[in-house]
Amino acid sequence: MEEKLINKQERYDKAYLRMANTWSSLSHCSRKKVGAIIVKDGMIISDGYNGTPAGFDNCCENDGGETHWYVLHAEANAILKVAKSTNNCAGATLYLTLSPCKDCSKLILQAGIRRVVFMNCYKDTAGIDFLKDAGVETLLIETIDDQE
Repeated sequence: MEEKLINKQERYDKAYLRMANTWSSLSHCSRKKVGAIIVKDGMIISDGYNGTPAGFDNCCENDGGETHWYVLHAEANAILKVAKSTNNCAGATLYLTLSPCKDCSKLILQAGIRRVVFMNCYKDTAGIDFLKDAGVETLLIETIDDQE
């Protein structure tokens, strides 16, 4: 019975990661496109992708190819979207196409997210290390194509 539950959770994890991956395609950033989905009690309560704040030009990089400092990360956008709603992130799972940076990891913890599932590792693992140390479950799933 427990193996069935694990397989079911893995199927859901991969399905939500596929959604986050699709959502990342909405980003106007050239260097990196990142998507996020927040799920609580079996329902998607938010989504986000990396990009500029509302009202800014959608260009995420300068002429030198460097990301503008004001570009919001996918997980920050998703968490901020929840903050504007009647939902909250307490006990939720965050699905990401890229593991969180240090700054976003603080937001994740403070928002009450208890689980982070991601597809690719960010160059700096300090964010994931911080979340693990804080007791947030983290899970890397690199292959999402199999639909079992």
